[in-house]
Amino acid sequence: MDGAEGLALLLSSSLCLCFILKFLGKLWWTPMRIQRRLRGQEIQGPSYKFLHGNTKEIYRLRKDATSKPMEISHNIFPRIQPHIHAWINTYGRNYLQWHGTQPQLVVTEMEMIREIVSNKNGLFPKPKTRDYTRKLLGDGLVTVVDEKKWIKLRTVANQAFHGESLKLMFPVMVASTKEMLRRWEGCKGKEIEVFDEFRLLTSEVISRTAFGSSYLDGQNIFDMLIKLAALAARASFKVKIPIISQLLNDGDETEAEKLEKGIRDLVIKVIRSREQMGVGGEAAQAGGYGEDFLGRLVKSHHDPDKSKRITLDDVVDECKTFYMAGHETTNNALAWAMLLLATHEDWQERARKEVIQTLGQDEPSSEGVTRLKTLTMIIKETLRLYPPVVALQRNTGREVKLGDLVVPANTNIYISTLALHHDPKIWGEDVLLFKPERFAEGVSKATNNNVTGFVPFGLGPRTCVGANYAITEVKIVLAMILQRYKVTLSASYVHSPHVVITIKPQHGVQLILQSV
Repeated sequence: MDGAEGLALLLSSSLCLCFILKFLGKLWWTPMRIQRRLRGQEIQGPSYKFLHGNTKEIYRLRKDATSKPMEISHNIFPRIQPHIHAWINTYGRNYLQWHGTQPQLVVTEMEMIREIVSNKNGLFPKPKTRDYTRKLLGDGLVTVVDEKKWIKLRTVANQAFHGESLKLMFPVMVASTKEMLRRWEGCKGKEIEVFDEFRLLTSEVISRTAFGSSYLDGQNIFDMLIKLAALAARASFKVKIPIISQLLNDGDETEAEKLEKGIRDLVIKVIRSREQMGVGGEAAQAGGYGEDFLGRLVKSHHDPDKSKRITLDDVVDECKTFYMAGHETTNNALAWAMLLLATHEDWQERARKEVIQTLGQDEPSSEGVTRLKTLTMIIKETLRLYPPVVALQRNTGREVKLGDLVVPANTNIYISTLALHHDPKIWGEDVLLFKPERFAEGVSKATNNNVTGFVPFGLGPRTCVGANYAITEVKIVLAMILQRYKVTLSASYVHSPHVVITIKPQHGVQLILQSV
């Protein structure tokens, strides 16, 4: 071997050694260092396992918990998040778990949560979305990290889903509900599966109110988003190992990329159609691209002020976000509320009496719906027991102080919505009972002055912009059903709450309709 060959071999060996050391540093030494550091501050948790962290154990626990239906009970925390339920009891109210090599600090203490969600000085930003979630929602309002971009997107959404804009959506919500109820007229005395009915309804409403079209126009978008959401849920337990994961593509990645492209192409078609309206159609005659959400997005995309302008990708991502979120939350809330009304006839009768006294048999008005206090309490209690989103997540961009705890940089902060909503220390020993009266005097009285314990739509500056939209739609739909029908639970109903992005009834909700 001559000198050149020896030098090449030495360099090759050195590079290989550097790669191995870097690989081991990321996959072993760094996680062990973070684990030791937090344990030194009395933050315990299940031990880190090489490559996978705790994902295999979490997957096994969840698979076991959801392997069979449960009795009709609202104790869904051990079923939906069995690992968090078990590990809080084992390791304490704040503990460390691992998603692959990513540390996740699970926090349930109120003072810490307030500090996290207030995000003063930007210490706890949203974590960057990756892989399937990014394909599903892009860099839209729900996921965006950049504060300046978030402000621009939030401003557009606020204009579209609050105040006078929300009032303009009211007649569409009523008309779409009437159409659904017309389909129900032949179902009296028969079983009806309402989860799918509400999916069609809420998809129609978000299509018409936000995008100026019908459900049929956006049906392919909805269908592909649902498929992509299922892939994202399945991928949440997979750990990506650099290089190795690329070589072992299981087909989901290819399917997800196909769906992402298909959704983008269809959304851009919707956008281009609205732009054409802005050039010479009805929207142009009204002085722009329309006053609905899509019109405001397109207008912002063409804003002459560069500082206010958003990109075409921003418009696409916002459309994907609101097509998805605009019906998911409402669909689930309606399904769970109907289940609760069907199994608590006393509250169903109280709500019906209030609706008849307030609205009679007339179509709901915005003023009348705001006076439905009993129905409001029922909806809040539904969102407490069955919150749409199971967790809020933040990140530490750098090492930060949280209470007395020093949290390492790039640690995910995980706040379980279910842990808060089902905590007897916040809600009392009757926490698992359906008791809408707990909200009679507002959230603070329901939670022993602990407003932070009720977070169905998030908390702090990032609270869901569509919360009022969702609550309004749910109240309209429930009121119009109660005007016409008494509902009881069908014997075929199987209680199997599960998570695919949001908490859903796995086998639907089967009810029997009887005329009032």
